[in-house]
Amino acid sequence: MTLIHESHSGIPIAEAAEISGVSTHTLRYYERAGLMLTPVDRASSSHRRYSPADLSWVTFLTRLRMTGMPIAGIRRYTELVREGASTIAERRELLVAHRERVREELADITASLRAIDHKIDIYDKEIS
Repeated sequence: MTLIHESHSGIPIAEAAEISGVSTHTLRYYERAGLMLTPVDRASSSHRRYSPADLSWVTFLTRLRMTGMPIAGIRRYTELVREGASTIAERRELLVAHRERVREELADITASLRAIDHKIDIYDKEIS
């Protein structure tokens, strides 16, 4: 686990990338694509400075991407969060629908893994 060495103005992009597990390119992309919940602070040198809240948001965005949510869906979710509490039901609905897609994909992957395991078992018996 990497520790955050935070100053009053946040942490630089290279450290944010290391902590979050995504590249600096991905962090810049999230910002350009309008996927960050709030604008990333800038130091007087204009270098990006990430807060703990920014890093938490990046972690969540990364999990959505890893589970196959399209950028358009993430953008919509981000917009809803920015709009505030009045969108909680819609945000929940969006996440429930995504969860169902993830569960279906997980079931397909699990079935494929069982088939692979079965074939390995057959080969193990033939080798013995």
